[in-house]
Amino acid sequence: MAAVAAAQKNREMFAIKKSYSVENGYPARRRSLVDDARFETLVVKQTKQTVLDEARLRSNDSSVDPEFDQHTNQQAEEQSSNKDDANLTEEEVVLANAISEDPDSEKTIQRAALILYLKEGMNSLSRVLKSIEKYQGVVVHLETRPNQKDNLQLDVLIKIDMSRINLLQLLKNLRQSQTLQHATLIGEDNISVKNPWFPRHASELDNCNHLMTKYEPDLDMNHPGFADKVYRERRKEIAEIAFGYKYGDPMPHIEYTETENKTWKSVFNTVMDLAPKHACVEYRKVFKLLQEEGLFVADRIPQLEDMSKFMQKHTGFSLRPAAGLLTARDFLASLAFRIFQSTQYIRHINSPFHTPEPDAIHEILGHMPLLADPSFAQFSQEIGLASLGASDAEIEKLSTVYWFTVEFGLCKEAGETKVYGAGLLSAYGELLHALSDKPELRPFDPATTAVQPYQDQEYQPIYYVAESFEDMKDKFRRWVSDMSRPFEVRFNPHTGRVEVLDSVEKLESLLHQLNTEIMHLANAINKMKAPTLS
Repeated sequence: MAAVAAAQKNREMFAIKKSYSVENGYPARRRSLVDDARFETLVVKQTKQTVLDEARLRSNDSSVDPEFDQHTNQQAEEQSSNKDDANLTEEEVVLANAISEDPDSEKTIQRAALILYLKEGMNSLSRVLKSIEKYQGVVVHLETRPNQKDNLQLDVLIKIDMSRINLLQLLKNLRQSQTLQHATLIGEDNISVKNPWFPRHASELDNCNHLMTKYEPDLDMNHPGFADKVYRERRKEIAEIAFGYKYGDPMPHIEYTETENKTWKSVFNTVMDLAPKHACVEYRKVFKLLQEEGLFVADRIPQLEDMSKFMQKHTGFSLRPAAGLLTARDFLASLAFRIFQSTQYIRHINSPFHTPEPDAIHEILGHMPLLADPSFAQFSQEIGLASLGASDAEIEKLSTVYWFTVEFGLCKEAGETKVYGAGLLSAYGELLHALSDKPELRPFDPATTAVQPYQDQEYQPIYYVAESFEDMKDKFRRWVSDMSRPFEVRFNPHTGRVEVLDSVEKLESLLHQLNTEIMHLANAINKMKAPTLS
């Protein structure tokens, strides 16, 4: 009983510290990027609110410059503390945090836009401009309009160049003025949280390995390996190897035990029986190649190093070891670099045909064959690229699309429905369910797929069927083009970097590359059309 109580306490601790556990309402029995993304969104919102609340408290405790204007009095200060500080924006918090993290940056000149609601019309505007001058700011744009709710008052848009520290002080003092209803900062030039950090090179994936705890053998009594001390120690051993991995390190080699190889053999033989009839042609082709190269055999679990070399040769995809279930944002980000983060531990021997979290059998048999198919590899990378800098809500949608395609997708093939989802190819029970007459099959459409509720406790009641991988990519591209991200990214295969297309120089360079490719394609077509000499 003491061991059970200790395990329960550990579960509660992880529910708080790692933000994901059964206690939080997600008793998921298998890998689910969708739940991860939804829970991440909740945690991010709570964290942002905490940061904002702390910043507002700091703002309330700070002193106010009494020289702003003659209309400011003690009553206005009290009102502003209760009202205006509550309107502190995320942009201001980000700016303040940037200054605190790098004090030398406080004098950096920042361009920012202010939206002001003036109670006293042009009289108030003159005081605002005087205050900007006082804080050594330069007005680069000024625009006014009648307030939509009160035509006698003015809304003002002012773009200014000012040092960061002075900008924060200006905003604070503007909010203490009786002549203003409110003052709002709209970030520009990296003030805004709309310009988030994301990895630009594969080496930065070292910072993208945050784990989500869910159904871990040390934490959940329902896990098949909870009571198996040897299995739990083995999981920790392999996880520690992945935790220590850094970009450029050799791929860790795991000496799999006889029990682990036996578990692999059970699943492998089942897939061997079902794949020829039910798997899509792309999967079957790569599966055969893996057999011919001696990587897919029944008696031995393939090493990630060998699988990674095979994938690189065919599509440029490579592998990176992961200690467990990654957050949705981190996992999707790796796909942008044609990197798949894979676990190396094996499911428990008592549950060979099902795993409550990602394991190497799911990754190797389910995901890796199709990542060696050019068309599917490109689709996977495009999901990853779309995730970079996406909002929390969009990460949820992308994760849901990933769930209904890469994990549980079906496709048409010569009039028949075939399987390409990794979750189906490595779980024969749901594979047979998906192809029966029990679930509803719908044509793949990203806009509707992205908001479709999914089933994690039982087999899916709904599956989405793609006409082909090419059709799936075309529909996905059109849908992604409407995302709110204010910039476009591309992966440069020559440098291995993700580039933000935000300057004329970058666009001109890309256009030159595309023109060169088009020239080669045109030449190839002309040579193919040219009559051959007898």
